[in-house]
Amino acid sequence: MSDVDKRFKKDVCTTLEVALEKSIVMEERAFRNFLHAIRLIKDRQAIAILREAAKEELEHKHKLEMALLEGHDKNAFDLKKELPLMNLAYVFKQKSITADANARESLAYGINLEKEEIDFYRALTHGCEGAPMAELFKGLLADETRHLQILEDFYEKYFLTEN
Repeated sequence: MSDVDKRFKKDVCTTLEVALEKSIVMEERAFRNFLHAIRLIKDRQAIAILREAAKEELEHKHKLEMALLEGHDKNAFDLKKELPLMNLAYVFKQKSITADANARESLAYGINLEKEEIDFYRALTHGCEGAPMAELFKGLLADETRHLQILEDFYEKYFLTEN
């Protein structure tokens, strides 16, 4: 873990530019992890799930880059409230993925990637509470909870059904 990552783990607010740069790196890392998984696995359903998640990360990265360029207030996220989650990331702990991963394993992997982003944005939000940029991070946090909820709902629908 880098020194910058450790600072964000401690709920520390920094300058807007540093926070946005770190957020862009986080979104890029998530996109690259999804892309790696898409290229690695063979299951078509799993690829479709992960492709949608990767697109969401690209959208976040673009919005963050525009906030860096134009200012955070012009690139606010519509959703400001975190959504309820099932916390499946605590159950799965799927930190890596292999070529033979099926849709269930790919979903577990995606759920954990989204959970890492939620933790990151939650730390930024709490650390920057009261600062003008806190609203941007609240929006990102809320949007990440939406992404995670979509993956969890999909998992529940297809893999937690009663027989």
